[in-house]
Amino acid sequence: MKNSTHYAKEISKLYRSLKKKHGKVIRSSFDDPAEALIYGVISEHQRSASAKAIRKRIASHFVDLNDLRVSRNEEICDVFGSDSPQTRQTAAVVADVLNAIFRRRDRVSLVDLQQMGKRQARKELERFKAAGKFAMDYCFLAALDGHAVPLTPRMIEYLRADGFVDPGASDEEISGFLERHISAANAYEFYALLRRQSEASQKSLASTAESAGKTDEAGKTAARASKKTTAKRKTAEKKTAKRKKAK
Repeated sequence: MKNSTHYAKEISKLYRSLKKKHGKVIRSSFDDPAEALIYGVISEHQRSASAKAIRKRIASHFVDLNDLRVSRNEEICDVFGSDSPQTRQTAAVVADVLNAIFRRRDRVSLVDLQQMGKRQARKELERFKAAGKFAMDYCFLAALDGHAVPLTPRMIEYLRADGFVDPGASDEEISGFLERHISAANAYEFYALLRRQSEASQKSLASTAESAGKTDEAGKTAARASKKTTAKRKTAEKKTAKRKKAK
């Protein structure tokens, strides 16, 4: 990535500031890496709080991951709590990934990856590319203690917009840059803090835009009311002038 020395300093400053701002990170835990992979698929386009709520609903609604695998797309969307195009796409990817795991292993589990070396586990994980880079990185980091910095679209947008990475860098270049400058020991904390900040930042922007929209609409309403008042006054003045002229 261009100007990597400069951006490495910016990332270090960002990491320190996020630790001061957001405090301690509580790490998510998974009994089976397959659960982490599916959670990664779900959470890529969801806010953290929403993704965690969906995870709880999945656990209470479906018997296990195999039950989720054979469920209809409509049922999965219902558990997710939405029927939007994005939700339907996510539900389809969840089913595709679970079926890919089942076809390769004759069961819906990736527990054996925990007993492998990191390099071999990553290779096995990458056989399920339908999950997408974010989900694979998340699973490798959260369930296999691997070195990765998962990045949602919202996180990448935040890094570019706030000048922490080269705005012209590709998603892959940004991911590789962060993995080179954030140690394996700090990767999960950095990921969690950056995600929290990016979501808070977007929420703040949305609130500002909404407030601006309301202010603009209020201004338009006031302007319309003012025009009506002016028109009524002019009409009244004309009527008064006509009555005086008639006298």
